Amino acid sequence: MDSAYISKVQKAITYAGEKDRVMINGLAVTFRGNHDTYMVHYDQGRWNCSCGFFPTRGFCSHSMAIDRMLDKMLPKVTSTVS
Repeated sequence: MDSAYISKVQKAITYAGEKDRVMINGLAVTFRGNHDTYMVHYDQGRWNCSCGFFPTRGFCSHSMAIDRMLDKMLPKVTSTVS
């Protein structure tokens, strides 16, 4: 096996355990909720979701779930009402 490849895999494993190395600035996901599928966006510290609840409150279960999944990889999270 290629030693350069092995070295890169080992480095990737190390990096994956150091979440403080990564800060996500933008993200778009498709979220399958219980009633429908929604588009959830994260851009420059702000969430947005296509569900009916988000525009009135600036948060929803979909954006909060993804925020929890990503843990400390996101910069300070704020919401936006669209």
